Amino acid sequence: MNYILFDGPSRNNLLPFTFTRPVADIRVGILTIREKWENQLGFTITTLTEEYLSEKYPMVEMDENVMINASYLPNKKLVEIIEGLEENQAVFSGEDVIAFFSKDTQDEINFDTYEAIEYDGDVLKIEHTWDIFANNGEAIQADFDWLTHDRESQSIPSTCNILGAQHIFIEEGAKLEFTTLNANSGPIYIGKDAEVMEGSIIRGPFALCDHATVKLGAKIYGPTTVGPHSKVGGEVNNSVIFGHSNKGHDGFLGNSVIGEWCNLGADTNNSNLKNNYAEVRLWDYQTEGFAKTGLQFCGLMMGDHSKCGINTMFNTGTVVGVSANIFGSGFPRNFIPSFSWGGHSGFTTFLTKKAFEVAEVVMKRRDIEFSEVDKSILEHVFEETKKWRKS
Repeated sequence: MNYILFDGPSRNNLLPFTFTRPVADIRVGILTIREKWENQLGFTITTLTEEYLSEKYPMVEMDENVMINASYLPNKKLVEIIEGLEENQAVFSGEDVIAFFSKDTQDEINFDTYEAIEYDGDVLKIEHTWDIFANNGEAIQADFDWLTHDRESQSIPSTCNILGAQHIFIEEGAKLEFTTLNANSGPIYIGKDAEVMEGSIIRGPFALCDHATVKLGAKIYGPTTVGPHSKVGGEVNNSVIFGHSNKGHDGFLGNSVIGEWCNLGADTNNSNLKNNYAEVRLWDYQTEGFAKTGLQFCGLMMGDHSKCGINTMFNTGTVVGVSANIFGSGFPRNFIPSFSWGGHSGFTTFLTKKAFEVAEVVMKRRDIEFSEVDKSILEHVFEETKKWRKS
């Protein structure tokens, strides 16, 4: 069977992260959404996404296809229903289409002709940016159970201070000495060739993905995920950091999501609670205003390739777009458009030529090419986000 993950109606709610990736490639828990579905279905899965992303993330369409809404995370019951779908059957959750089996092209889909199957079980859905950190604990547990089933962890070094050892899994090549791991409040997963440096204190749920690093003396509260090849130090609480990003120094990051290829300068701090304890509002790209989150704790949302200088202070509920560069004293505004350059005193446009020079150098340090396809994606984002930089 050919499975395809499609972005669905939540795509715009998940900006700025979906400026540069399909919904399926958002990381929550240990794995990306795509990786979760591939593991559970046993097939390589492609994506139906925005046209400007399709060269980097192509769709493979066959005569028979099962389309899956990428906002939904797999579980045993849902996977069984989807594996059992027949032609012209669709799975719904209320008005939401979760999945459907079709021989038609995407332009020919008419759900009035489909047999509707109502899904009424529990399911995790990533509908808004804040769902990424808010659902991270459950997602870590689900991924942990799947990845470690019938497998044996590498031994935990005797120098480590351990609580809840049965909920800790260490992959081959991981390094950790003289650390404290408390898995009584949730599982702790240490990926292949990852490192937890001395003096770090970690409370689960926590996922350190392959080749990632926890720096000396870090304090991490779960549920937190550190993506592949990323580095974290200082104090982190209930946050998700995608791959190849750095928060390598002291400073606080809480209830936040950080994209790929980001760098937070030394002593960067974000607020995750308003002084009046009121509900946090976040910038909404669709309404071009600030939307209610229903959350009292909500910090920083930072898109791919964005950076901030030392001692940067982010206010509660700040959204930073793609390829922004923030520096200087004082609090910058709590919506910073893509390709912005500046801080509290004001912003100018970070021209693509300069932004691409930075991206090329940063990615080359990790032996990854900043390709022409990457450039074309960022050029599209630059044009799409012009209107916000003018305001």
